[in-house]
Amino acid sequence: VFGDSPNNSTHKFIISKKLKNTYLKKMIVDLHTHSYYSDGVLSPKDIVMKAVNAGCHFLSLTDHDSVEGLEEAFICSKDLNLNFIQGVEISAKHLSQSIHIVGLGVNPYNKPLLDGLMKNNKLRINRAKEIGKSLAHAGIENAYEKTKSLSKTKYITRTHFAQMMIKEKICNNLPSVFKKYMTGNKPGAVKVDWASSVEVINWIHQSGGLAILAHPLRYKLSLTKMKKLVGELKEFGLDGIEIVNSFSSLDDIAKSKKIADDYELLYSCGSDFHGWPNQSIELGKIPLYDYGKKFVLNYL
Repeated sequence: VFGDSPNNSTHKFIISKKLKNTYLKKMIVDLHTHSYYSDGVLSPKDIVMKAVNAGCHFLSLTDHDSVEGLEEAFICSKDLNLNFIQGVEISAKHLSQSIHIVGLGVNPYNKPLLDGLMKNNKLRINRAKEIGKSLAHAGIENAYEKTKSLSKTKYITRTHFAQMMIKEKICNNLPSVFKKYMTGNKPGAVKVDWASSVEVINWIHQSGGLAILAHPLRYKLSLTKMKKLVGELKEFGLDGIEIVNSFSSLDDIAKSKKIADDYELLYSCGSDFHGWPNQSIELGKIPLYDYGKKFVLNYL
């Protein structure tokens, strides 16, 4: 049972021991989604309604460096009897590696968390302006202004720039945008000195949440480097990693689970739903998996 107030940091639910063995194996859980308060398309309310229509039992809204949509989602979830976990996805820097750390069960009114998110968002605003300038120099005129019109907030992400280039027919799809413009030394690949991983984990913990490494296989690290990363993050207080997402194969799940087990970390899951029409990810559509006792839901 979740608290009646959206700023309640003890987001616990109660499932009888008799039901746990059957219910937790069959439920649809999506703990990684985005609304238009970051780089998604839908409102928090629409995210919740879509989750209900998809048959989700548990949902978390995890916008990039933002908790602005949580109250709306919380209220709508309560009205529709959907179990809602307040979340956020925070950009972090670990040595030279940029990573994303999801906070689950956070208190969105916690001052250290809000101060930290404000710090990251100042960097995000500056990055968007620099990306706009760089793309303009590469021949894409008014890149920043065109992209700004796609965002419903003052924050503009790389996804917004990618969608602008698709809309302008500069590229056909997201992979081609990132390959041609947004990675390596390409025009839109502006580096950001995000808050350190230890800072981000501390913000999440101070707000009452659990810190989860998002989509670990997406960083394209060797197994040795990934283990090193996870081991160091564990020393900083990392609580778990996402072992299942929309595109996870059985091999992917096995690899991620093994890493989690090696470092005694919890398992999490999420679609990383954004809602853009040209993306194939659907909310709640992730492989069903028997997470067992180490499922993060057992600890929220």
